[in-house]
Amino acid sequence: MKHLLISRIESLYHTMLRIRRVEEAIAGHYPMQEMRCPVHLSIGQEAVAAGVCAALRQQDGVFSNHRAHAHYLAKGGSLTAMLAEIYGKAEGCCKGIGGSMHMIDLAAGFLGAVPIVGATVPLAVGAAWAAKLRGEDKVITVFFGDGTFEEGAVYESINFAVLHRLPVLFVCENNLYACYTRLSTRQPDRPIHTVATACGCKAVTADGNDALAVFDAASSAVADLRAGGYPVFLECSTYRWREHCGPNMDDDLDYRPKTEVAAWKAACPVSRLAKILGTLDEGQNFMAHAEREISAEINTAFAGALAGGIPQQTDLPGYLYA
Repeated sequence: MKHLLISRIESLYHTMLRIRRVEEAIAGHYPMQEMRCPVHLSIGQEAVAAGVCAALRQQDGVFSNHRAHAHYLAKGGSLTAMLAEIYGKAEGCCKGIGGSMHMIDLAAGFLGAVPIVGATVPLAVGAAWAAKLRGEDKVITVFFGDGTFEEGAVYESINFAVLHRLPVLFVCENNLYACYTRLSTRQPDRPIHTVATACGCKAVTADGNDALAVFDAASSAVADLRAGGYPVFLECSTYRWREHCGPNMDDDLDYRPKTEVAAWKAACPVSRLAKILGTLDEGQNFMAHAEREISAEINTAFAGALAGGIPQQTDLPGYLYA
């Protein structure tokens, strides 16, 4: 049992560190003006993606939103294809015509991401309904932010999912802000998950900066869904470190209290597991090896993405349904 726990900690740490280093590299390359699309980084929020996706199987489906890199990577999406997409290369996961906010990797079970707030929630419910109608042993997960609860389609989707008892896991990454506006000025003073409960969902919460806690909550939810239970709503409290859209910091705008930012950074999800690993035999060696391995992978992936080709206009009709 102890060995399994250590293995889980190592796996979650590696996933989070990989997401962190990839996005730091994206931020470092972005000023070169070769990435011609907006990027929304998940630095500070890695534990939610890592913990939830660790509870899923490859055949399970995941939908994301505009802040999709972490979910894509945690679900097993190709790093080179993701970077190629951000660079607008034909080898990208959407052939270079989608960019950072439109990604897909069907082989990994990453079913798609779109930038419109709340837009993937009904898509996920539709995918879950299809899985149930086909008798497939498949759970569909959709990640979204707290701002999604200002969209009517989300309530309709939850209602439909509960009515038909669909195998869908709703994961709310509550980072307190939508762009520059705090949650308390956008929504009534009530926990978001209580709204899901009122719609008939089973609702649970987790510390979104504690990857182990997220994994435990997601594992229990997924087990319930596989057993035919009602849809589950998982609300995770977390915090993004960088600006809403872009590679930089925006603390100079003063829309977030400096003490609040400092407190959340002190609760860094990567550092939290690093402290645990540091107390274990070979923990330091594991972390050092992970840094080297991830660094080499990132260098190779950037080189591969940059070497890609430019999408051709003549190829565009091939991507249309009609």
